[in-house]
Amino acid sequence: MEMETYKRNLKNILMKKILFAKVLVVFLTLLGFHQNASSQTEVIDKGHMILNVGIGAGNYISHPGYSVKLFPFVASLEYGIVDMFDSRGGIGIGGYTSYTLFGAKDKNRLNQKVSDLIVGVRGMFHYQFVEKLDTYAGVMLGYDVVSFNHPDSTLSGSTFRPGIFAGVRYYITNNFGVFAELGYNTAPLELGVCYEF
Repeated sequence: MEMETYKRNLKNILMKKILFAKVLVVFLTLLGFHQNASSQTEVIDKGHMILNVGIGAGNYISHPGYSVKLFPFVASLEYGIVDMFDSRGGIGIGGYTSYTLFGAKDKNRLNQKVSDLIVGVRGMFHYQFVEKLDTYAGVMLGYDVVSFNHPDSTLSGSTFRPGIFAGVRYYITNNFGVFAELGYNTAPLELGVCYEF
């Protein structure tokens, strides 16, 4: 009975997350199609912001005896502070967050969960080599907040988590696009959608 309740609760959580992601993608797509063509240069402009929302493929975080139940949901917001190289380059700063959920592998402890919430600040350098493609690299100073719903002395606590990464954003419309990042954030690869405003 407890196992069925756990599975039902996990299924409900996953369905809500999937529905939220779909609604967000549709909303950002509609916003992107209605923006003015002159407002986008494919590289972050001074005073503009870019929102990334996506998921992580793989995971650098692990806890012995636990497996991933929910792959990382990631989000970042960047603010352009400097234009460079005739607006083909720029520097931005911003924030980053990710959330990952783990569950115990032992069948007798299926209701035991561990979550990791990473929050951090990032600095990025951009340069546009190809039209509609924003290429960038950066560093992150972050903190991993570990929480669990049961006592477990084998679990490590919250810790400082630096990061380094490189990424690309491809703009489908003037403000809306897709992104991919490789590096040491939460996951080796992060994929999702982006919106500049």
